[in-house]
Amino acid sequence: MKALHFGAGNIGRGFIGSLLKTSGFELVFTDVNEEVIHELNERGEYTVELAAPGQKQEVVGPVSAINSAQHPAALTEAVATANLITTAVGRAVLKIIAASIAEGLKQKKPDHIINIVACENMIGGSSHLKEAVFSHLTADEQETISRTVGFPNAAVDRIVPIQHHDDILKVSVEPFFEWVIDETGFIGDVPQIDGATFVLDLTPYIERKLFTVNTGHALAAYVGYQQGVQTIKEAVDTPDIRQVVEGALHETGSYLIDTYGFQKEEHDAYIQKIIKRFENAFISDEVTRVARSPLRKLGADDRLIGPAKKIKQPVYLIKGIAAALAYDFAEDEEAVRLQALRKEKGIEGVLQEVCGLTPKDDLYRAILKETAHAEKKTKG
Repeated sequence: MKALHFGAGNIGRGFIGSLLKTSGFELVFTDVNEEVIHELNERGEYTVELAAPGQKQEVVGPVSAINSAQHPAALTEAVATANLITTAVGRAVLKIIAASIAEGLKQKKPDHIINIVACENMIGGSSHLKEAVFSHLTADEQETISRTVGFPNAAVDRIVPIQHHDDILKVSVEPFFEWVIDETGFIGDVPQIDGATFVLDLTPYIERKLFTVNTGHALAAYVGYQQGVQTIKEAVDTPDIRQVVEGALHETGSYLIDTYGFQKEEHDAYIQKIIKRFENAFISDEVTRVARSPLRKLGADDRLIGPAKKIKQPVYLIKGIAAALAYDFAEDEEAVRLQALRKEKGIEGVLQEVCGLTPKDDLYRAILKETAHAEKKTKG
């Protein structure tokens, strides 16, 4: 079985690529970073280190790599002959690689089955990629390719910290990971991937991750920033910040349990597991990195407003939202735009334009009350 992975960065090598190689796939990376591509081809292997006590290491190989910018013909052939294609390139890059994937699909043998899984931090990544790929195909090509090419959606979760190694290929990753794939999206047999979980309905797992990991991470960052701490670990080690994070995750947990039938004991354990990940001393994650892009994270369906709209009278989530609305880190372009909008149109304008709320919403009024309280406390 041959796997082609788009994106030879830390997540690609340390997470998806590592699992594919462990599962026995012939693994080929493709990227535009010539230095990384050269080293992968020169050595044919790389080292993954766990960011945990003992810092256990494993060598991943043999692998090879293609520079997609310099060798498009080789990439076309790799797409056409792969059994599984995966990505870890970021939402914005999916539309860029779509043309190369489309060209390879047009060149594949008619009965050759390929499944394509976008492993991005977004909902419906594979569906998004399919739409972009199909934009490069005629209606007849789309119909033909749909018979033998699947685009199963997936949810991925693994913290890969900012890192600097003398070895350009070495990558450190946290021990915890989760790769959940919608098995109904596959064409043909579902592949064996060690460590991946295959489910019939991906939605509960996407929302569990978004409303626990992403929500908790963001709250620790925004509340931590307001209190002057530097890292996520410092934030969750600070009792009153931890109280907000844990309180909010139990609020989102009540929604997840009621909606999807997760067992309370199991979900409470999941919350504690997530918080322990934030406590990992081997992952030094700055609050300003996690808090970046506040306009997106305050969006109507994202990690803060999204769950808060689903919960009756949230308390801790609203404290976190108020902290996010006050985020003013000068080196973050979105934070600067957020504060400019707040100055121009007030919190009311931000809640309507960014968060998608209206004055009729209970959440709108609750956030206004909390931000007024926070401002009074700051001035006092």
